[in-house]
Amino acid sequence: MWISFNRACILLVLLVIAGFAATGRAQATEQTLSVHWEELTSADFNAAIQRAHGTCLLPFGILEKHGPHLPLGTDLLNVRYASLHAAEKNYALVFPEYYFGQIFEARHEPGTVAYSPELQLSLLHETTDEMARNGCKKILIVNGHGGNEALLPYFAQTQLAKPRDYVVYIFDARTPPPVKGAPQEKSTIDLHAGEGETAKMMIARPDLVHQDRAPSESGADQHRLNLPAGVYTGIWWYARFPDHYAGDGAVATKALGKYQMDWWIDSITKTIAAVKADNESLKLQNEFYDEANHPLDTKQ
Repeated sequence: MWISFNRACILLVLLVIAGFAATGRAQATEQTLSVHWEELTSADFNAAIQRAHGTCLLPFGILEKHGPHLPLGTDLLNVRYASLHAAEKNYALVFPEYYFGQIFEARHEPGTVAYSPELQLSLLHETTDEMARNGCKKILIVNGHGGNEALLPYFAQTQLAKPRDYVVYIFDARTPPPVKGAPQEKSTIDLHAGEGETAKMMIARPDLVHQDRAPSESGADQHRLNLPAGVYTGIWWYARFPDHYAGDGAVATKALGKYQMDWWIDSITKTIAAVKADNESLKLQNEFYDEANHPLDTKQ
């Protein structure tokens, strides 16, 4: 009987040790889960979705000329750098490289990849649908490209065309507001491949910045249109900046880049937290879908 009691005690101790070991392995696995969607195994992906509370980021860049001194993928590289670092601070899954946006204004420059309007919307819809099918019920699109500033809000509105079991959020802030004592830009124009983007690339991928080439082209406004305020035409960008360069990358500094990139990362991190805490958007979407199917029953 004493032997049986000893064996029972030993078995209990072993089970406790095994339990601690399993808990330790689970915690270690959770801590080492990559934020990169493409780096996870299938089993780890399941765990990652749970840890992220169904929150996934879709950093949205583009492939286009960025002056004479920056790589074609500047927008993509910068936005992914910021998104990945933010997701590591407040865990979320980050979708692989996505560059299928609006860039018709740069089709005359080498290396630009401009997809048809139909494909842009269709692919974005199918991508978010597939993300949601895999557990991403809160999808935060982080925009890194100015040419998407009209596309993405429109895409968000089209989510209301039919019921969906997920919510799309758009985050489109890329430059911090002026703050006293912070590094300030020297240039007066900084719209594309200029001081800010160049500075951030000095942080994200300094090996791809050729700042010595920046003065070889002008990023000045050419003022080739004379139209009244409030009139829009698609050729406006080419009329003002035909070389697809707007600003002065030569004056960029690493200090400015660090300040702007840190602000961007912090802003995305805070947005992830807000999205995770949002329990109202999906409820309101479902309420809207129901009322949209029975408009005559909507209370007036």
